[in-house]
Amino acid sequence: MSDRALDVVEFLLTAHIYSENRQLDANDLPPRYRRVFWAEAEDDEEIGGIERPLVATEETTRQATGVDDPWSAVSDLMFTEKEDFSGRISLTQPEMALDWLVKRADRERFATNPTLAAAAEDHADVDVTHEEARDSNRPIQADRVWIDSLLDSYFDEEEDAEMLDLVSIRAPEEIEMKLDDLVLTTDQEGEIEKVVKAIEHRDYLARIGLREIGKLLFVGPPGTGKTTISRALAHELGLPFVEVKLSMITSQYLGETAKNVDKTFEVAKRLSPCILFMDEFDFVAKTRSSDEHAAIKRAVNTLLKSIDEVSLIQDDVLLIGATNHPDQLDSAAWRRFDEIVNFPKPDYQMRADILRIVTQRMEIAEFDPESVAEKTEGLTGSDLRLVLREAVLEALTEERTTLTQQDILDAVEDFEERDNLKNMDMIDGDHDALVAGDGGSSADGEDHGHSHSHD
Repeated sequence: MSDRALDVVEFLLTAHIYSENRQLDANDLPPRYRRVFWAEAEDDEEIGGIERPLVATEETTRQATGVDDPWSAVSDLMFTEKEDFSGRISLTQPEMALDWLVKRADRERFATNPTLAAAAEDHADVDVTHEEARDSNRPIQADRVWIDSLLDSYFDEEEDAEMLDLVSIRAPEEIEMKLDDLVLTTDQEGEIEKVVKAIEHRDYLARIGLREIGKLLFVGPPGTGKTTISRALAHELGLPFVEVKLSMITSQYLGETAKNVDKTFEVAKRLSPCILFMDEFDFVAKTRSSDEHAAIKRAVNTLLKSIDEVSLIQDDVLLIGATNHPDQLDSAAWRRFDEIVNFPKPDYQMRADILRIVTQRMEIAEFDPESVAEKTEGLTGSDLRLVLREAVLEALTEERTTLTQQDILDAVEDFEERDNLKNMDMIDGDHDALVAGDGGSSADGEDHGHSHSHD
């Protein structure tokens, strides 16, 4: 039996079982199905949801399964039928359909579908419980549709536009990077493991009164992966990723800065469980020690107070700060965090590992990542990706999609020449701005330029 038929029958069964069993809720539906059945609230101040019954039409089935012609995939099965006028596809004998699916589907299909697992628990051939499947299913609060609905219900588009300029919110499904795609130091792996365990055992930590956990500060040069690993962690844990650029607080367009900071933390708590990532954290110390406008200083004080009040254990918010300039942080900033994670430039072996990962889908004749690693001392993961991008583009100008080792070595040399030019004193303008524009800052450059590299 084809995967097309299995996919369609799973969807039809899920819609039927969920509609019939009122004890199931939206977290029992796989995220790919929740998107299809999500309905916006009629009242702007309310959050949308998923309403019963779930009607499987040709269109909803196509959206949920990716099967172009779903009816043709199951039309020869004796337990399916289609209404020509409405396009609805349904099951005439749901129990027969479940037996049919149990005999043909692998364990993964039930383990990723709590609704299906709930119905198949009594089948001897299925060793997945409803509870197991539900625990592994991403909660609906992490879906893009739920996030957007929450924001629409809570924020006035005109009044709160300034606050929304401060914050970027990504659903886990929108983050392509995975932790397995990254090269981590031993310390970084250890800190991630501790965070994961703390999230898994939040109730226990609260019971023993250990609440000062879950505030991390990532420290290291631009391009070493502070943003990337934070986003990958959100993907791994299935959590919304709320990103704040602290330097935006100084924007001339942000009038009520302290109020906006308050709302930033409030939206993180409403989206919880989530990761709240605050980039450019050295901005806090710079502002506190400077002659900045009083309103901005109030905003920073509000920020520090909000950090004190947010908690992984109580609020389900994992707080991660990041800085390229730890030397500029004062004691008030340092003491807000319970763990400091170092992001150094990658050593020789890490550079070789990064090169292997980034080039997995490239064709490179006689590729020797160790040789390239020897010649790229001092380059970050972001730098290495830029080198490979240059090598690919240069080869394309010669109508080649297969690279050579020399292409990469030439790209390394070109990168170093550009890097030297970037640091020349004769260049006019703001040096820091030039660095940021080259993709090496902790802004988007760290995300895109370092998407497969060292963290």
